[in-house]
Amino acid sequence: MSCIGLSMLFASCSIQKASEERTDDIRLMTLDPGHFHAALIQKSMFEGVDTNVFVYAPEGNEVKAHLALIERYNSRSEDPTLWNQQVYTGADFLEKMLEEKPGDVVVLAGNNRKKTQYIHKSVENGLHVFSDKPMAITEKDFELLRDAFSLAEQNEVLLYDIMTERYEIHSVLQKELAHNADIFGELEKGTLDNPGIAKSGSHFFYKEVSGAPLIRPVWYYDTQQEGDGLVDITTHMVDLVQWQTFPDVALDYETDVNMIDAKRWPTQITADQFKQSTNAETFPDFLQKDVKDNVLSVYSNGEMNYTLKGVHVKISVEWNFQAPPGSSDTHLSMMRGTKANLVIRQGAKQGYKPALFIEPTNKEFSTEQVKSIEQSFVKLQDKYPGIELEKQGPSFQVIIPATYKVGHEAHFSMVAEKYIKFLKEGNMPAWEVPNMLTKYYTTTQALKKALEN
Repeated sequence: MSCIGLSMLFASCSIQKASEERTDDIRLMTLDPGHFHAALIQKSMFEGVDTNVFVYAPEGNEVKAHLALIERYNSRSEDPTLWNQQVYTGADFLEKMLEEKPGDVVVLAGNNRKKTQYIHKSVENGLHVFSDKPMAITEKDFELLRDAFSLAEQNEVLLYDIMTERYEIHSVLQKELAHNADIFGELEKGTLDNPGIAKSGSHFFYKEVSGAPLIRPVWYYDTQQEGDGLVDITTHMVDLVQWQTFPDVALDYETDVNMIDAKRWPTQITADQFKQSTNAETFPDFLQKDVKDNVLSVYSNGEMNYTLKGVHVKISVEWNFQAPPGSSDTHLSMMRGTKANLVIRQGAKQGYKPALFIEPTNKEFSTEQVKSIEQSFVKLQDKYPGIELEKQGPSFQVIIPATYKVGHEAHFSMVAEKYIKFLKEGNMPAWEVPNMLTKYYTTTQALKKALEN
């Protein structure tokens, strides 16, 4: 066994003792944290969750970065957290966690090649799992994940993934409006060329997190470890399609999903960019298969076209290294209705901030449609006080107060609160598990289709 610095020696060597001093509170175990999302779960404190958190990981920069970020939350001047990290960094970290079991919930965010196996081992040993996306990045992983859900049911533990985008206010209101017949009408099923639902986004490898440059692990650039673009960030988009379109409906991936077409293409990363993003001097050996003329090709971009219960869906994602000055991530989400289209735009015109629009299906709304939209919107204002409608040319923009815009990092705490509620109740909605399976079936089938092409 090894420890991370002298200050971690006592904690690293006393996990078993701490586990014997149990309370009724939920205890977290963080397994092999290689992604900053693991730390974001602990950016806030939670009622009913023990302050002791047990970290099992291989020794190295990834666990050090994780612990450093937790320490930043503990030492911040405003509303500091009180986490007590107890760390084990032996080579047998997984076996040690399963042997000692000082906690109830395994938190996963890291190398996705290992993640499905971690999930399976954890639920097999009677542990709850709270996992970052994606939980499966290949068709083989999906089969293992499906078995993991069966084991979780047998062992009465809850396996759940971290779908932060369900808490983003623009997506929440788009969902609400999509089920308002007076405003939206009914969802158009669409066609391959003109889908009923379309979601796309552009993202960047080099950015800031919690106010500091994000240093990514070198394996993040290997799609065999992080996952192809079709199975990574698209997880959120596929989840939103299901959640917004068929809320509370248990989907069946064998009958409800038809993957029509998919494709993928690479982002080119120079050696200098790789060093800036990872602090690594050279491309590691496992990436050499994707390096030509000292430039790395990362298959982080993709597009899929499929139907969900007969509704045509198009999802696409693009990655570049760094956003141009003054710009940021962009996002587009469109749901086409018989009376109006609901569109979230996040481009230059919106200052790279999301904005939600109710747009006419033709050139403009009729006088009767305008009146109907304004009258029906009042019901939504009762549920979300402070939101307003603003006429902009032929469309309406939904004006949302800043109090609802808590930011992406805060969404992790919101998902955690939901999962803690499930744990305390000992159950979660019946549709969650079949819909998680449907989601990962969709993404892994998209990759399969793209590789065939």
